[in-house]
Amino acid sequence: MNIVAIEKDQLSIVKDLAYAIWPVAYAEILSQEQLEYMLSMFYSEEALAAQLEKGHVFYLVQNNSGDYLGFVSYELNCEPDKTKIHKIYVLPETQGLGLGKLLFEKVKEEALKANQKAIFLNVNKYNQAKFFYEKLGLKIVKEEVIDIGRNYVMDDYVMELAL
Repeated sequence: MNIVAIEKDQLSIVKDLAYAIWPVAYAEILSQEQLEYMLSMFYSEEALAAQLEKGHVFYLVQNNSGDYLGFVSYELNCEPDKTKIHKIYVLPETQGLGLGKLLFEKVKEEALKANQKAIFLNVNKYNQAKFFYEKLGLKIVKEEVIDIGRNYVMDDYVMELAL
């Protein structure tokens, strides 16, 4: 497996992966309407480009055949001395192969190089990924309800790992 940084002209790969992953990951949590709204809000190529310009760093995980299997995006110093993982997803058929951990470890390596004190992320309270993050050592530090428009909210835990 290879982890590769991506450039602006490769953002369509992230979009395509998100559109393949989200309907499975959030089938039991979000309505179809909210799913479509959030995908267009966060994963249009324009939205991804704006995130890149804001300082988000994107990596893809690629197998030896050249297929892209997942992605992560993070932001150093999103809060003082803390790195935020904004997105971390792998294709459903690849879950359990260690790809999510590989992507997380890449972010952790970059955060340590930048002398960050912690890594944090938001996870939907009903998302099974919470258990994956707990296995990586993250702990729930607070709850957050974020209004994202159209009467939709993100009902999340904020999880953190001290470095």
